[in-house]
Amino acid sequence: MPSLSNLLHVRQHLHVPRTTTNSFDKFICTHPITQNLRTNPRFTESRPHLRAPEFLRAPSLLGGSLAGSEKITVPPYIFHEKDGARCVMILHLGSHVCSHPSVVHGGLLATLLDESFAWCCFPYFAKKVGVTASLNINYRAPALANSYILLHAELVKLEGRKAWLEGRIETLEAGGADTTLIAEADALFVEPKQVDVSVFFDVSEFAGR
Repeated sequence: MPSLSNLLHVRQHLHVPRTTTNSFDKFICTHPITQNLRTNPRFTESRPHLRAPEFLRAPSLLGGSLAGSEKITVPPYIFHEKDGARCVMILHLGSHVCSHPSVVHGGLLATLLDESFAWCCFPYFAKKVGVTASLNINYRAPALANSYILLHAELVKLEGRKAWLEGRIETLEAGGADTTLIAEADALFVEPKQVDVSVFFDVSEFAGR
């Protein structure tokens, strides 16, 4: 089994799966927003939770514990802006991630925002890893279970070891219909001064960047 430190030096050139293996993948893959992102030369597509090896996925909250039927149904689709600071994440949430009946837990939405911010800013840190210093969220509307959502994240300022980000979650409606704003957020991420990189992995290794 490869060590985490070895993964920091080995780039995996894996093909990004584009097969529509089920109705959830099919909806996402055929959605106008996905198709527009795929044809936009400024963005690259990745499925990092598929690219990461099993020994990294298994203990992961989003890639392991919350992944699967009726949870985060299919591995998220992530689009990174080439040489830019924007990230778009598309996914489906099932019926077993709720707080109130049929309403997705707000803590999961916070986790998804935190995750999208990490994918957005980690590649800009020298050590390719950071920690969340603050995360502020304004919830605008409930996210319903068994629905598709769209996350936007943007790195708005980078200063030394600090990165400021802004983002939002919207519904992903069939046929490209108008979206509903679910939440808005801003965050501060910090690259630790002293960190043993062997206990982390470089997100760019699995993000197709």
